[in-house]
Amino acid sequence: MIKQITAAALLAVTSFAASAAEPSFYVGGDVGSSKHEDLDGRKASYGIFAGYQFDENFSVEAGYRNLGKWDILGVDLKTNQLALSVIGSVPVADQVAVYGRLGYNRVEAKALGEKEHENKALFGVGVSYQFTKEISGRVEWQRPISGSNNISAGVAYHF
Repeated sequence: MIKQITAAALLAVTSFAASAAEPSFYVGGDVGSSKHEDLDGRKASYGIFAGYQFDENFSVEAGYRNLGKWDILGVDLKTNQLALSVIGSVPVADQVAVYGRLGYNRVEAKALGEKEHENKALFGVGVSYQFTKEISGRVEWQRPISGSNNISAGVAYHF
């Protein structure tokens, strides 16, 4: 009986793996808007990312994002982010998926030649649309550090 259950479970797993999306590398870029609660206004942001999609539900991604530049009493404050995260996706319609991001990021602030950084957990949620097998688009909200958020729209190319 245990052999039959094991055989059935293996058959189910292999049939699921065969029907899953092909694994692929991808690269992309995004543009958006950042807000920090201690700073006035939203500022333009842009970023690049690269990842590996294991199947339609799971990816690992690394990215860099310029979170914006603020003028504080004549001094430029620049912020950027380096991140590594896992992404869990759930298809909700043909070519459309919602996803969540959980990762680790380093947010750095530079002003007057000085740098400070903060290493924190990264959270995000988004929606993606698969235009073709190779090209997808996405809209995402991220929280890089407490009191900060970024909204972006991006495009990815899958190899």
